[in-house]
Amino acid sequence: QVTSFQGVAVRSLSTPSPYDHPEHGRLVYKGNLAKTVLGVKFFSYSTSIFNLFMMPYIMLKSGIGVESLLVQAAFYGLIGIFTFVTPVTLHILTKGYVIRLYYKDEVDTYTAITYNAILAEKVTVFHQKDVKIPDITRMFTTFYAKTKSMLVNPKLFPNPQDYNHLMGYDKSSFFKLEDLEEVKETD
Repeated sequence: QVTSFQGVAVRSLSTPSPYDHPEHGRLVYKGNLAKTVLGVKFFSYSTSIFNLFMMPYIMLKSGIGVESLLVQAAFYGLIGIFTFVTPVTLHILTKGYVIRLYYKDEVDTYTAITYNAILAEKVTVFHQKDVKIPDITRMFTTFYAKTKSMLVNPKLFPNPQDYNHLMGYDKSSFFKLEDLEEVKETD
């Protein structure tokens, strides 16, 4: 509920934040490359579809049918790379890019929104205990949610504690109080 106080909007304490989602919870992360990823994938898909429709015309007008088998294979291979391999590679590289990440405090679950192969938003729900950090840093992986690779930018979390909780850094500590007391006693 928003009321006006001398022309200034005042937010009531009972209203949810504009970053809350009724089903997913509180928005804790928003990827800054979401529109770029969508645009690049859309451009790649549209050029692939254009290539598929133009191939019969190009083959008819170029006279490639009379060339040797080796030239035909090279031509079709080159067109095939741009038509099929590029969109598949782009999808593989960007399928784990998290567009938005929501957190539900009550049940300690996260909801990651990513793009699927047909450019629709895909919802992945996981618990914090399902998060695994890879032993070796990977180029397009920040963490695994169950078995799915996810990519987030830690600098884009408005609240660093949200990132620490997601990664489990708030639960484990290098030094526990009991360990420090034992060290003091032995000294």
